[in-house]
Amino acid sequence: MSSTRQSYNHELENLRCDISEMGNLVGLAIGEAVKALAAQDRELAHKVMAGDDMIDGMEVDIEDKCMVLIATQQPLARDLRIIGTGLKITTDLERIGDHAFDIAKIALKLAGEPFIKPLVDLPRMTDMAQAMLKDSLAAYTSLDIALAEQVCQADDGVDNLYQQIFRELLTYMLEDPRTISQATQLIFVARYLERVADHATNIAEWVIYLATGRRMRKK
Repeated sequence: MSSTRQSYNHELENLRCDISEMGNLVGLAIGEAVKALAAQDRELAHKVMAGDDMIDGMEVDIEDKCMVLIATQQPLARDLRIIGTGLKITTDLERIGDHAFDIAKIALKLAGEPFIKPLVDLPRMTDMAQAMLKDSLAAYTSLDIALAEQVCQADDGVDNLYQQIFRELLTYMLEDPRTISQATQLIFVARYLERVADHATNIAEWVIYLATGRRMRKK
């Protein structure tokens, strides 16, 4: 193998490592944002929001690396899929970071305000979404198609829990108008978490495309 090809492979591996690092960071941010909400921890919420700049910066760096690889290496076939899916996955990860930021903003808004109900299902939903993200990244690293397919299947469980939370909070609002403001904010949190799961599913679908060349049909 030529030294040029070795260098190229090294750059592709670095790209994969950068994407995995970004994925780990956004997964942590989601968990910390919901923790800040549940604990009404203003300091932690501010920390999550401040960290969004780092996530955005990582997205730009990865995009730049992909553009350089395309421009200098003129990749074909599988190599082009590696770079293209890297760009797509990075976009999903950046949006997960945005959702963490949004949840942290809500945590600040509700800090010091008694909750209308114990926060049980939202942390559970967070765990489910984080697990999906973790598995989608593991599938990306190892090109594990079976694991990627499991992530896609797990999305229904998160959707079902979102619907349960929505209905429960809607009931609170109908029974007591004083709960409307907070219940609405908590519905937003649930929606953001549902979107995190959707983005994890997107990543898993891109992994399947990377490994097989087969595009998943969107629902």
